[in-house]
Amino acid sequence: MNQPAKMIEALLFVSPQPVNESELAEAIGCDPEEITAGLEELSAAWAEGERGMVLKNVAGGYTLASDPENDEAARRLLSKPRTPPLTPAQAETLAIVAYLQPVSRPEITRIRGVSADSASGTLLDRGLIEESGRSQFGAICFRTTDLFLRLFGLSSIDELPPISEWDPSPEEQSDLRERLMAAGGARLGEAPTSESDGAVQEPLPQIEGEAGGDESDSDGLEDSDIEAADDSEIEAADDSESEGAEEDDGEEVDASDADEVDDRDESEGDQPANAFAAS
Repeated sequence: MNQPAKMIEALLFVSPQPVNESELAEAIGCDPEEITAGLEELSAAWAEGERGMVLKNVAGGYTLASDPENDEAARRLLSKPRTPPLTPAQAETLAIVAYLQPVSRPEITRIRGVSADSASGTLLDRGLIEESGRSQFGAICFRTTDLFLRLFGLSSIDELPPISEWDPSPEEQSDLRERLMAAGGARLGEAPTSESDGAVQEPLPQIEGEAGGDESDSDGLEDSDIEAADDSEIEAADDSESEGAEEDDGEEVDASDADEVDDRDESEGDQPANAFAAS
């Protein structure tokens, strides 16, 4: 089998969708004639009845499929419950354990910013992590298992990609920021502006008129309040004047009464003297 045929076989194996000849030529970097020759070689090598796989041309592209003779066994295998893929929270927790192991659950929670109880519990149940002693504060620590290594195709934890490879450079951060801003501007540009803005602005004059009416009403209320305050002040002044007059009258009455009492005393005092003189 020549080199283009081997590469075509690998691409069809890893692709979940059928791949056409132009896509194969672009991925491999060869001429279309070489792709055609490689597909013919694969078709002969994967002929029906010769192996468990066959090369099929479906939906305008090529794909590897199981031989129809093996359909019954394939149905029995695929009828079993499949393990669901990891959720984003579980993937984050597993990555933290893989790179920082042994690591405790409180440390995972501090790194993620949210609780890791559910995610770590699921990873324990699926056998991807296991307990590995306790921290100095008594919390249970976790590490990855051999199943984790097998599922990710690793022979040891040392084969994990360096974190620096996944850390974007300042140029990449700037490019990502520009693309996000451009995408945000494009989304704003798609929003309707003429009709929707007019619909929003139509009620504004009415709102302003209502606001003016409210101001005039408030002015009227303030004027009436001022007039009422003036009336109350005038009434209070009249009441104080009347009370002052009554007090003055009372004082005059008290003074006249005192004069009458003095006159009576004087008259009474004079009578005994006159009587004694008469006697």
